[in-house]
Amino acid sequence: MSGQNANLLLIEDNEITREGLATVLRNAGYAVSPCTNGRQGLDYLRAGHKTELILLDMLMPDLDGWQFLDELGRWPRALDVPIVVVTGTILTREWAHSHGCRGFLRKPVDCAELLEQVRRCLGESL
Repeated sequence: MSGQNANLLLIEDNEITREGLATVLRNAGYAVSPCTNGRQGLDYLRAGHKTELILLDMLMPDLDGWQFLDELGRWPRALDVPIVVVTGTILTREWAHSHGCRGFLRKPVDCAELLEQVRRCLGESL
């Protein structure tokens, strides 16, 4: 899937971080659907919106990243969408992979690394 066609779900509660990541991704040709917490992200997916990749913050109000992943795991039909954990917590790349996530980014996010992770998870040529 090329960047021009991929819709990314960005779940991030910090407005500055959310807007900054969305701008970088949009400038790279991706469509971005921003949500401020895991509950909004789940509602977006339940409404049937298509997404090719989820960028997931872990520390958020209302429904955090751990709860989001747990809820997705309970869905009757598995959601086969790559998830990239974006966090400033002590979590590791190994933790993310062991919980079914395909990517991991540490905050503050490096823009080149962000785009590299997104392209890799979408199977795009670098």
